[in-house]
Amino acid sequence: MPEKAVILFDGVCNFCNSSINFVIRNDKKAQFQFAPLQSEAAQKLAGNRILPTPDTVILIENDIIYEKSTAALRIAKKLDGLWPVLYGLILIPKFFRDPIYDLIARNRYKLFGKKESCMIPSPEIKSRFL
Repeated sequence: MPEKAVILFDGVCNFCNSSINFVIRNDKKAQFQFAPLQSEAAQKLAGNRILPTPDTVILIENDIIYEKSTAALRIAKKLDGLWPVLYGLILIPKFFRDPIYDLIARNRYKLFGKKESCMIPSPEIKSRFL
C-alpha cells in the first residue's frame, strides 16, 4: 500500500480531470497520489475488494476506502488554503450529502464532456500518478 493517500478517479471525465488538477494545485505538500479507476494500478490497489463504478471518486487512506462525498470532503481537509473548512460538511449525514454528489456524477459527461482516453500527466507531476 502506498504511503500517501491515493485518489482514484474517472480518467476519461473532463470534470474529474479538472478536479484532479485542482487538487494538484492546492496540495503543495504532495500528500496525494492519483490513478484513473480504469487503470491497472487502481485494480492492484483494490486488491480483492470490488471498486465502485467510475462515477465515484475514491480516496484510499491508511488502507481504508472512502467514496463519494466523504472522499471529496476528506480530500478538501488536506488541501492548502481555506478548503479544509469544507470538511465541516462531514457533519451533514451521508444520506443527505451523497444524493447531491450522485446528481452531479450522473450528469458530469453531459455537463463537462468526456475524453477518448485517460489524461497523460505532465512530466512535472508524473511521479504523483501510479
